[in-house]
Amino acid sequence: MEGISFAKAALLGPIEGIVTLIALGLAMLIVSYYAKWKLVKNTHDFVIAGRKLGLGFGIAGLLSVWTWVIGILLPIGVTFKYGLSGLFWFTVPNGAAVIAVIPFAKKLRRLMPHGYTISEFISARYAGAKLARVVVVAGILFGAIQIVTVNLKGASLMVATIFGLPEGVVATISSIVILLYISLGGLWASMATSTLMCLLIMVPSVLVTTAVLGQVGGAEAVWHTVQSQGGELLSVTRPDAFQNFGLTFALALITATIAGQEFWQVAWGIKERELGKTFFWGGGLYYVVALCLGVVGLVGIALKVDLARDLGGDPAALGPFLVSHLGLPDWVIYLFVIIVLSACYSTCDGTLAAVSSVSAVDVIKPLFPAISDRSLFAWTRFSMVLAAGISVAVVLSGIDLVTLVLGTSIIRAAVLVPLVLSIVWSRMNATAFTAGTIIGLIAGVFALAKFGEEIGTYTVVAVSTIVPIVIALTNSRRFDYTQLRQAQDLSEIPDTSSVALR
Repeated sequence: MEGISFAKAALLGPIEGIVTLIALGLAMLIVSYYAKWKLVKNTHDFVIAGRKLGLGFGIAGLLSVWTWVIGILLPIGVTFKYGLSGLFWFTVPNGAAVIAVIPFAKKLRRLMPHGYTISEFISARYAGAKLARVVVVAGILFGAIQIVTVNLKGASLMVATIFGLPEGVVATISSIVILLYISLGGLWASMATSTLMCLLIMVPSVLVTTAVLGQVGGAEAVWHTVQSQGGELLSVTRPDAFQNFGLTFALALITATIAGQEFWQVAWGIKERELGKTFFWGGGLYYVVALCLGVVGLVGIALKVDLARDLGGDPAALGPFLVSHLGLPDWVIYLFVIIVLSACYSTCDGTLAAVSSVSAVDVIKPLFPAISDRSLFAWTRFSMVLAAGISVAVVLSGIDLVTLVLGTSIIRAAVLVPLVLSIVWSRMNATAFTAGTIIGLIAGVFALAKFGEEIGTYTVVAVSTIVPIVIALTNSRRFDYTQLRQAQDLSEIPDTSSVALR
């Protein structure tokens, strides 16, 4: 692979960047308007899609929500850093983490068929214990804001690099575009647009990878060049990849799915008979995206891209670097931008839909039980605007991406085991849940600050496991899970307003 040199492509220009951001948003707006017109009649439809999501919408929605911006950039980066071992430990846990939700989702859907949120479940599970519910609601909302911020930040970094736009401008335009279409139809809009975005992630990923390989001499040339640099690069059993990356990453992924409201809203919104298949294929199809993009990481190895000089020390920057430095046609660069923006938009809209669910069911309705459906609907929209606004403010503050990702992982890791125990163990009580979550979070944050990410992750999982088990073992009372069936749909609660939603 001699004779290939890097030359930075000319900036495509700020106007082109703004047009790209808005054009993708307009396509989503059209889909969302159709979804609202055909499917959204009340708040119940808005926050949980009337529990009528089918297999196609469910799979596409899960895949799109799960494919964060870093889910596009990291398979390229970890393959570059660790070879095929990095790609293995990135890809396998990603799909498995979504599939791992199936037994818990099936059980909770059967026990609590009219549920909306995991915080609502916690309240019902612990007889309305306020502190337990507040802990979960705060964790969900704070985690949701971080997820939106992470994706806006990641997309802004890449779009700013290629088009020469300020990061703040990209984040602001993206958030406005997302809010415009998601506020029309809530979960229905999220699932409908995610179906389109699923195609805009999967198909362009194949085309971009093919274009990159064609530009450097083909897959065979890349394979042989990487092989000549050391056999361990094409092995999936490198111990350093597992020790430095694989285990902590796998734990972080499992916490992201099992403790993520954006996944539970799909579990409660999907037709019950389709639940298992939806999560299985939603997780499995991500393998296609990750494996395809991982090939670009091998190209980086073959071309001996310099981590410090070319990427500023960040392996995740390899994808944008190669796409913009290999002399590829503009259409390839645009396709790569569309992949990243689709990942950003779909993850953000799914997360904001989760915010609307939590706000309606766990904040507004408990505070104002007699609120009309029209007013409740308006407040759910306002909650999304507020969350997006906070996220944009955080991006504008200049906080780095790594800090945001670590914060999200620690918060969800603290909830993971107490939540699972609440679903499967009848001896768990409110004290065990609350103490396990809070003490686990405090211990995890301290360990993260003192010893780094790896020890921080292990600490929060260990403490949030041991504390609730020890406390629950002292509890002789057992919870009757049939009580969960008392939960009502929002559509079953009388509406005091005579004004129709639309």
